[in-house]
Amino acid sequence: MKSLNYHHLRYFHAVAHHGTLTQAAAHLNVSQSALSTQIAALEARLGHPLFDRIGRGLKLTEVGRIVLDHADRIFRIGDDLAVLLNRSGDDAPPLRVGAASTLSRNFQLRFLAPLLDGETDLVLRSGDELALLDDLRTHALDVVLTSAPPSLSGQTDLAAHLLASDPVGIHGAPALLTAATLRDLLETVPFIVPSESGIRAGFLAVAERLGVRPRILADVDDMAMVRLLVREGIGLAVAPAVVIADELSDGRLATAAFPLDIALRFYAVTLRRDFPHPALAGLLTG
Repeated sequence: MKSLNYHHLRYFHAVAHHGTLTQAAAHLNVSQSALSTQIAALEARLGHPLFDRIGRGLKLTEVGRIVLDHADRIFRIGDDLAVLLNRSGDDAPPLRVGAASTLSRNFQLRFLAPLLDGETDLVLRSGDELALLDDLRTHALDVVLTSAPPSLSGQTDLAAHLLASDPVGIHGAPALLTAATLRDLLETVPFIVPSESGIRAGFLAVAERLGVRPRILADVDDMAMVRLLVREGIGLAVAPAVVIADELSDGRLATAAFPLDIALRFYAVTLRRDFPHPALAGLLTG
């Protein structure tokens, strides 16, 4: 077999990831007809069809999926090489960090603290975790921060790094923390509970063991909102201390003396790359 035309492979790679000729052509700034011709040339070269047409879209054939897997690795190595060669220049690429929109902003700041000396440029994005992971796979991001890592079963391209495991406690205005026992506290004061499944499930399990049904005043999917609500003094928050670190430090809020034996884990998800961004190494090990 003659050597492959990597321009054809790049065009195939774009079409496979965009799903349509129209979107891929716009991304590559070429005409649809030219793109279709390049794909046809690659199919002829390989001796197999790479796509099945489904309506206006395209679906990879079995051979197409195999070719895409190899193309992903080929172009990933090329992108990594470009990053490596840029390290010695003044135009080193910024570290592109995505964070799940529900993640504590204080934790994000703690993670990025070693890079806040101005030596490394940062691009920070917050959004839906699945969308961020898609951007990670296409090299639009270098790392995604989350408290709920994706299932990595069969996903050999991703790696989840445990960054921290923070105890979850009960926090609030000191005036609300006067109960003598955890049972009394759960029975008498309303609670602000994150929707994050591990925290919520763990808290309800504690209450069930004690035979009480706490009043959940607010079920919140954003740690920043948990922080704002508990500062208003309307109830107690079930959260890691990092969420309200400033308020605990200055005495506006306090922590109940009753451990819950619940922990929230924070992860950094990265691609398995031969040449990862140089700034990542210290963040993932320190």
